[in-house]
Amino acid sequence: MTMHIHRFFCAAFVLALIAVASDWVAASATRSAPNVRLQTADGSSVQLADYKGKIVVIDFWASWCPPCKASFPALDALHGEYQARGVEVLAVNVDERRRDADAFLAGRPHSLTVLYDHEGTSAAAFGVKGMPSSFIVDRSGTIRFTHMGYSGSIDETYRRELAQLLAEH
Repeated sequence: MTMHIHRFFCAAFVLALIAVASDWVAASATRSAPNVRLQTADGSSVQLADYKGKIVVIDFWASWCPPCKASFPALDALHGEYQARGVEVLAVNVDERRRDADAFLAGRPHSLTVLYDHEGTSAAAFGVKGMPSSFIVDRSGTIRFTHMGYSGSIDETYRRELAQLLAEH
């Protein structure tokens, strides 16, 4: 019996070390946001570096993505809530055809900035694995938080993360 308890505690200790190491690697694995060039609705271009000095939420979405239908208005609300405090919310559409994005946006009034990446180069630069995917970039241009997918509970996570970044000077 004592041998089984010993094995159990050894296994628990190893699992705890792995969990701590994973958290440490994730925390230390921050990286600079790629300085991608994106297209605005009127056809001009912007670079992510244009937003340096601001906290930026970058959300990659597509018209064919069911969770994007729920996340888009939530991100627009986040934009309305935090823009005056120096937070920009950028919704990057990755549809191959602009008309698909336009049809999606037609029924969704919004104030956040919509940008377009029809070739998917910015999504690839960020390492997007699914839709929607969001990246929260701090004032110095470092990706601090990453989220894939969407659920209603993520809104509070965004608020906690933004509060943390806004508190940093």
